[in-house]
Amino acid sequence: MSLDEAVAALAAGDVIGLPTETVYGLAADAANPSAVARIYRIKGRPADHPLIVHVLDAAQARQWAHWTPAAQRLSDAFWPGPLTIVLLRTPQAPPWACAGHATIALRCPAHPVAREVMAKLLRQGISGIAAPSANRFGRVSPTRAAHVRADLGDEVPIVLEGGDAGIGIESTIVDLSRGRPYLLRPGHVGAQALSSVLGEAVAAADEEAPKVPGSLASHYAPVAPLRLVPGAQLDSAVAEALTAGQRIAVWSVCRPPAADPAAISWLARPASADAVEHELYRVLRELDAGGADLILIESPPPGEAWAAVNDRLQRAAAPR
Repeated sequence: MSLDEAVAALAAGDVIGLPTETVYGLAADAANPSAVARIYRIKGRPADHPLIVHVLDAAQARQWAHWTPAAQRLSDAFWPGPLTIVLLRTPQAPPWACAGHATIALRCPAHPVAREVMAKLLRQGISGIAAPSANRFGRVSPTRAAHVRADLGDEVPIVLEGGDAGIGIESTIVDLSRGRPYLLRPGHVGAQALSSVLGEAVAAADEEAPKVPGSLASHYAPVAPLRLVPGAQLDSAVAEALTAGQRIAVWSVCRPPAADPAAISWLARPASADAVEHELYRVLRELDAGGADLILIESPPPGEAWAAVNDRLQRAAAPR
């Protein structure tokens, strides 16, 4: 499928699989209510759960939101890139992708395929693409075109190929709709970097925070139950699961011992946070594909560098 055919499909109100540098998105014209409704239907997404609108630049963002000096500083520093900014939407902005909320989440992706698609759409008068992750709601996000095809099949016949997602986890989300900045979802752009650009500390999400993607307690989950286990307790957790007759898959820095190594599906976890971000969803899919009864993952270290990974894994391991 050519890029021009994908653009024509979007302009006609269809949905496509679109590569971005974070994860692959399920893309549609954000101003088209029936196209946005198809996103919700295909994903099985709750109707009150807003989407992120992807724009080509800050000039496009101003068509959707009440732009602020703080938003300009962040866009100058991090756009195009893996940062989503939440602002009050303008009265003329179509509410479909916002799930009717007064706020809107905006991002300017860096992936060249996504940017070329948006540039072509802009010439046709389409100024924003709604593009949540291209998978069933609550499940593991896709970082390859093949993941989208495996998850959504014939429901999304057009999936543009863009290689592996360079970052591999969803964007950071910062809320600027309430005067001071709040970090609503950690990501590749960390809180310290945001605070440095804004000149003030970014607060943690609170009870008044607007709804945003990825904020539910259970999310990013594989089919098999997942447990996070501190490194010092991993060997005993493995032994306990094997004694119970469970088939287990493990992602850890070192391979845990077992009387029968064939009873464990093991992958080595990288040492750096960036590498784990990049590999996280691919590894979850690979471990899940083996039919394990239980996935055990060695808990990453604490600290800001690991905040995004810990957020995703804690939600993946949460009760469903």
